[in-house]
Amino acid sequence: MFLFKLFIDWLLVKIYMGKGSGYGKVILFGEHFVVHGVAGIVSAIDSSTEAIVTKGKNGLVVKDDRKTAKGYSKEKRLQQIESIERMLRAMRLDPKTALDIWIGGSLPGFSGLGASAASSVAIARGIDEEFCLNLSDEKINQIAYEAEIAYAGNPSGIDNTAATYGGLMWFKKNPEGGQDLVEHLNIRTPIEIVICSTGKVANTKAMVEGVAERKKTNPDKYNPLFSQAADLAIAGRRALERGDLEEMGKLMNENHKILQEIGVSSVELDYLVNIARKQGAIGAKLTGGGGGGCMVALTPGKELQEKITKTFQAEGLDVLATKIGVITH
Repeated sequence: MFLFKLFIDWLLVKIYMGKGSGYGKVILFGEHFVVHGVAGIVSAIDSSTEAIVTKGKNGLVVKDDRKTAKGYSKEKRLQQIESIERMLRAMRLDPKTALDIWIGGSLPGFSGLGASAASSVAIARGIDEEFCLNLSDEKINQIAYEAEIAYAGNPSGIDNTAATYGGLMWFKKNPEGGQDLVEHLNIRTPIEIVICSTGKVANTKAMVEGVAERKKTNPDKYNPLFSQAADLAIAGRRALERGDLEEMGKLMNENHKILQEIGVSSVELDYLVNIARKQGAIGAKLTGGGGGGCMVALTPGKELQEKITKTFQAEGLDVLATKIGVITH
């Protein structure tokens, strides 16, 4: 009888649980600038975060089985709790609802890959399914944006949009708080890239606030840089759509210089960028909030991608070999 009860309990958990997933992303042009209404280009990648959500009994219990940078889970713990409470409020549920949440999947918990947004989308979808809310993707995206406030303070919305919908997008935030501009872009074939982690956990909120403060106090320096970033994004889109990868790589390199000038790169990121370029990457730049996190290198073709991947692996670094322009939704 006892074993039969255990089996029934297990079966009920299997039946009555919510599942969800969210895509990882890489920003090709526009990080930080998108927060201030400059357009950017983002691509989901073929790695995702998965979540399983069940009604709990002992408050909020989160089991995070993702591969993460050292200290990532601990550093993000308080922000993660706040993000889940924000999601519950946005869903009109009690923010102190007892939940058991498992997080896993193929997307590593590295700063710069949209890991927080991917987990927020996955958890939101899991809650939605567990509580039979039948929310649309548009509503999930709005809820994930609320969650991102806990991680970024003033998020652009680019991460949660990529995590929700997938694909390759042109994104422009509406600084007045209205509807953001989102256009799905099409390219002929997916393009190989290499993402390498510095192993350093970045504080996205601090980085975003730092740029905003420096822009406010030194407009003569920052306003021209923001204008350059806007021009680069437009040129990058044109190069991407016509398949001119050499030009796109040059523009990515220029984008990295601007990110250095606004103070969001680091010694570790610059080191990885230089290695990728020396090994033949067409372009390389930091991706995401900076201050640590990840670098992305444009490496079209399997041979070049494998060469650069192996170079980073030989140094004991965490690498993700993936593609942009994969149709994921």
